[in-house]
Amino acid sequence: MAELDGARVLVVTSNTGVEHDELLVPRDELRERGARVTHAAPKSEAVQTFRHDVDKDEVVSPDAALDAVDTDDFDVLVVPGGTVNVDKLRADDRAVALAKEFAGAGKPVAAICHGPWLLVEADLLRGKTLTSYHSLRTDVDNAGGAWVDEPVVRSPENGWTLITSRAPGDLSDFVGAISTELRA
Repeated sequence: MAELDGARVLVVTSNTGVEHDELLVPRDELRERGARVTHAAPKSEAVQTFRHDVDKDEVVSPDAALDAVDTDDFDVLVVPGGTVNVDKLRADDRAVALAKEFAGAGKPVAAICHGPWLLVEADLLRGKTLTSYHSLRTDVDNAGGAWVDEPVVRSPENGWTLITSRAPGDLSDFVGAISTELRA
């Protein structure tokens, strides 16, 4: 039996601009550990991945559209980075609502790199300690969070757990923290 058998993970991205490794590494590694991972995007159309927001990489197909997923069907929400990706997500009403629904249900949310921008928009960072790509520090502070420069931060305050990491170099710690949270 795999360590995460029965765990249900929702990964949300836009259809354009997601950081390649921040989508594929958590998706694939959590699946390898036994989790059922669903990747959802605003449209059931191709998702363009990028390397460092500049170089186009592979195109992947989401498993579902954002409108077709229900918070009750998942144990954790994962928000990959990519500047364009999260800038589009934070302007998407359904993506913002999903973040609020997960937190409101006391379910963990994991965000890496620019991923916390979605949580800024959802007004979920008050009283939370987190990390992100360094350029989000002022946004996090202005949203009531406390920004720190660490590979991974787990913040269980306010009735739900937030797991954050800074960048692709922290993916091992990020996926490990998500796995630990799902096993708890």
